[in-house]
Amino acid sequence: MRASAPGCYALRVAFIEARRLPDHVAIVMDGNGRWAEQRGIARSEGHRAGSRAVRTIVRAARRLGISALTLYAFSEQNWGRPGDEVTALMSLLEEYLRSEREELLDTKIRLRSIGDTRRLPKRVGAILRSVEQATEANAGLVLTLALSYGGREEIVQAARSLAASVARGDLTPDQITAEVFARAMPSVDYADPDLMIRCGGEYRLSNFLLWGAAYAELHFSPVLWPDYGADELFDAIAVYQQRQRRFGLTGSQVARGQNPGSGTDTESRERAARTRS
Repeated sequence: MRASAPGCYALRVAFIEARRLPDHVAIVMDGNGRWAEQRGIARSEGHRAGSRAVRTIVRAARRLGISALTLYAFSEQNWGRPGDEVTALMSLLEEYLRSEREELLDTKIRLRSIGDTRRLPKRVGAILRSVEQATEANAGLVLTLALSYGGREEIVQAARSLAASVARGDLTPDQITAEVFARAMPSVDYADPDLMIRCGGEYRLSNFLLWGAAYAELHFSPVLWPDYGADELFDAIAVYQQRQRRFGLTGSQVARGQNPGSGTDTESRERAARTRS
């Protein structure tokens, strides 16, 4: 993260239009291992530094007034990494959940998770469920950790669930719309992401929120995750605010005030508003 002079934080925030904040920001946190390798230290230390960056970004997002933040913490494919690295990541996850519990409660942040969390070590799964339950009623920022998560896997699971409903006679194939499909996907329980950020200099989604990313604005940063801080988040949001979101309409239609929101996104936002009220 770039060093900020006193008062610089408030000055940079002033350049962001409060009325055009992305409601939901999703981030692919990438570069922990490379950050460590560049410094000749263990990859586990890179992941530890990345955990500190999570704390920084969560605080910055809350202070800005962003409603939802989804972080790609551990993918389904990450289980294939060396065993000692996976063990270190699980230990850091447990440490993060324990250390942040009180701050999440104090700042009214609601923690939730998506992904096949049944694969997490029992102790990690237990503390995750405990923090989720403790913060469930919080009405502030919704912080979602994608853990043992894969976008394709989530779509397959949703398809299986709907197929089972059809087999039971609860649903007909003709009743399966985009909105119905979205309701079977935990990642859009809140809303589709408005802004998706990937740091670390890579230019791909890596199986993250594939359904919800359909109309997200994408922002790629060369900064490795441990160095990604509030300034980088502000820069990404400032770029987002310069874009015109059309959702298949023309620019002139949007300029005339036609609502460019997609149907699935609109429904998920309404569902989220009911949940949070």
